[in-house]
Parts: sequence; structure tokens; C-alpha cells
Amino acid sequence: MTFTGEPTRPPGQRRALLRQLPSFLVIGVLSTLFYLGLFVLARWFTGAQAANLIALAVSAVANTAANRRFTFGITGSEGALRHQLQGAVAFLIGLGLSSGALALLGAFVPDASRPVELAGLIVANGLATVARFLLLKTWVFRGR
Repeated sequence: MTFTGEPTRPPGQRRALLRQLPSFLVIGVLSTLFYLGLFVLARWFTGAQAANLIALAVSAVANTAANRRFTFGITGSEGALRHQLQGAVAFLIGLGLSSGALALLGAFVPDASRPVELAGLIVANGLATVARFLLLKTWVFRGR
């Protein structure tokens, strides 16, 4: 512990965290853009909640795979299915947040425009991103 009462991290863990955060942020931004693009496309033929589910499901699988490889440096197929299944927990958190945001919009702004929907989804996605990193770092790819 430091003088401030905060736990200290071994230097190797600090270096790993400093290396992982930029990669995670780049993948997060690209995944969010991919998700929003899929949402807009799906929104042409379905409702907001179904479009959200479709876009989030597809982008979450791609996000977990990209973070597995680039953020946490895991290559090969060993453990990939387990990592995707564990990543599904982060997907469910994101789905809950984004579905909740869309439900709130539907209740309070029933005629919300697409840009307003997207703004709500961006906020929800930002919150889900924090949860995703914590889950990936402490549970899915623990020790990396």
C-alpha cells in the first residue's frame, strides 16, 4: 500500500495496464463505430430494440476477439470459445444499458430522431465499455 492507502501494483502489472489501455481504447472506438453502423443499417428494417440486439451481438463478438488478440496478446484458438462465452457477460451488461437507454427514450421522447437514439446509445456504450474493460481485465483475461 502507498501512503495514500491505495494498493500498489507490481511494475509488471503497471506496464501491462499502460500497454493495454491504448489498445483497448482504439478497439473500443472502432467497435462503437461498427456497432453504430450496424444499428443504423438494422434500424431500416426493424425496431430500435431489435436493431440494438443485432448490432450489439455482432460487434461484441468482434470486440472480444480483437481485445483477446491485440489488447491481451492471446493468439491461437485455445480458450477462444471460453473467452467468447465469458465476454457474453459484458455483452449482457451492454445490452441492458443500451436497451434501457432506448426504453427511456421511448418513454420520454417517443418520436426521438435517429441522431437522438444514437446519442443515447453512445452514452450507454461508454458506460458498458468501462464494465467491459474491468470484466476482461479481472476475469476473462486475468493475469494478462
